[in-house]
Formats: sequence, C-alpha cells, structure tokens
Amino acid sequence: MPKILIVDDERSIRNSLKEVLEYEKFEIHEAEDGMEGLQKIKATEFDLILCDIKMPKMDGIDLLELALEAKPNSTFIMISGHGTIDTAVAALKKGAFDYIPKPIDLNRLLVSVRNAMDRQELIVETQVLRKKINRKFSSNIIGESENMRAVFDMIDKVAPTDARVLITGPNGTGKELVARQIHEKSNRIKSPFIEVNCAAIPAELIESELFGHEKGAFTSAIKQRKGKFEQAHGGTLFLDEIGDMSLSAQAKVLRALQEHKISRVGGDKDIKVDVRILAATNKDLKKEITEKNFREDLYHRLGVILIELPPLRERLDDIPLLVNFFLDDICKEQGIKRKEISDKGIAELQKASWTGNIRELRNVVERLVILSDDIIDQNHVKSFGNA
Repeated sequence: MPKILIVDDERSIRNSLKEVLEYEKFEIHEAEDGMEGLQKIKATEFDLILCDIKMPKMDGIDLLELALEAKPNSTFIMISGHGTIDTAVAALKKGAFDYIPKPIDLNRLLVSVRNAMDRQELIVETQVLRKKINRKFSSNIIGESENMRAVFDMIDKVAPTDARVLITGPNGTGKELVARQIHEKSNRIKSPFIEVNCAAIPAELIESELFGHEKGAFTSAIKQRKGKFEQAHGGTLFLDEIGDMSLSAQAKVLRALQEHKISRVGGDKDIKVDVRILAATNKDLKKEITEKNFREDLYHRLGVILIELPPLRERLDDIPLLVNFFLDDICKEQGIKRKEISDKGIAELQKASWTGNIRELRNVVERLVILSDDIIDQNHVKSFGNA
C-alpha cells in the first residue's frame, strides 16, 4: 500500500486529507510541523509528501529543500492558504511536483496525487533498469586466488597496448568480463566497446553483422547498414565464441586484421577501420584447426596474447568472495535485507564440482537467497543448492 505523509499544522486539514486518502487505499502518516516531518522523511520511505507551506518551527519550503537533500527522489505536493503565484513558482523551482492552494479542491488533489504516484513508479522502474544495466555492463572480476592474480597481472600488462588478445576458458568463467576490463584499462576507453556473439548469429548473417551491407545486397537489405567493425571504429571489437564462426567469415576477419579495412556485403568499396580485436572461445582451437573447422592463420593473428581463465573448481578459495559479492548484488536486486551465509554453508559450496562455473554459482546463490532464512547454512545448501 503506497505511503503518504501529510505535514500540516492544522489538525482539521490533516484529518480531512487522511479520511479522503485512506478511502483511496493509501497508508497515511502525519506530522504537525516541518521538524517532525523531516524526521519522519529521514526515517521512512514515503511515496508522496503533502506539505503545507506556512508552519511553525520550519516552513514547507525549507522542509522541501532539506528533504530533497536527504532523499532526492522524494515527491512533494505543496499546499498553502497564503500562497501567491510567486510562492507556487518558487516551490516548483525547488523541486515540488505540484502546488495546490487552500481551500483544497479534493478532485484536483486526487488527480495530482495519482499523477505523482505515476511519477514515483517511473522513478522506481528507472532505478531498477539502471541497476540491471550496471550489472550487465559491470566489469568487476572477483578473485584473490593465485591463478586469478596471474590473470589480473596479464590484463594490466596488455590493456594499455593494442595487442590482440584471445581469451579461453570453459563457459561461465567470465571471459566477457576480462574483455571489458581490458577495454576499460586501455587507451580506447572513450571509444566504443562492441560485442558480437558469433554463436548466436546464423552463419548466413554473420558477415552482414560484422561488415555491414549495401542496400539491395540481398532480399531483406532494404537500406545500407554499418557492421560491427565500423561501429567499433576507434574502439574495441569483442568477438565472443569465435570458434563458432563460419570459415567464410573467418577469411574476411583475417583480411580485416591484415589490411585494417573491410568491405560491406554487396559492396566493392574498401573502408578503413581502426579496431582492436579481442576474441574469446570455450573451444580448443588447435583441435578445431586439425579438424579443418578453424583457420590456423586466423588463430595466430588473434592469439598474440593468450589469457586462459581457470574453471571455478581450480579456484575454490575465491568462492567466499564470489558468494558475498552475489549476496550483495542479488539482495539489492530483490529489494530485500542482505542475507548472510555461515562458514559451514561456504564449505558446503566448496565441495561442489561447478561444471557451470561462476554462472552456475550465481544461480545457486540466487536460489538460496529466495528459499533460505536470514542465515544460509549448510543444510540450506544441501537442500536447495543442487550444487
């Protein structure tokens, strides 16, 4: 139930507003002056604050300013029987959502309240989306084990260069995070980081995706389109799951690496590109070369620097760090109090084989957060972990 705080020194006004708004299914809280109102705003999350302007101890404009400093997303509707147009304009400039004069027109008030609630819902949705975007594009790599320290050292050494890097390792080990961190520590940080999942694009479309196409190049090419190489110009192009790329596309990628230029599908014009290539795969490319599925010359072009990510079973000492990171992240995402895990719960997780690596561990932690009590112990892990 949405919470509304009414701040007004007149009891009769508070009572009237409370009666109307409770009928509309709002949870109502009251404060009889600005000081009390500020204390309640700091202590409780309100969806809306209805605030009188002329009050003892602290007037409504001062309360508005101080409340927005403490909680910038607070939504205020200002109310006054002594106001002028200048007062209304001043309140709106300082961040109020609306201004309603006394005597209060209840229909106008309810319309304003509903509009304010819609605004608050949009704010919450925006915050959730931003969190999801930040999680998606976060390049945090968690680990203190010896083999992960070797990975961090390699990232620090190669990031400032333009050397091409081939990142290998099983699914779920964080190859994309390594690629993003290399880009973020490089001189290309202000330029685009473009990712292509070669395994997710049908073979007949991969060349168009990478190099673009001219209008009329094929049936559905109704207009010219730039490919990922052009989009990444000046920045970094990350070719994920490159082991799944078709041989014809491999040949074109090799040419782009050799000559620093590409041509769009259906076009004959050479386009110069300045792109740093990072690639990743979970396949054994040397075996793929032997089986004629991958070009050996492309492998040597891509693999100037090799970074191999270890599976989670080879870095069990990192599980406590990873679990606590995921607990923070998941509990914030779910909007719940952070849960803790016991030492025995951690030890139980360290016994698992983790064939799905870090991705599997995060899924297990999310399941434990949802199904367990405040303290996650070894019994919860045994019952719900399925690890």
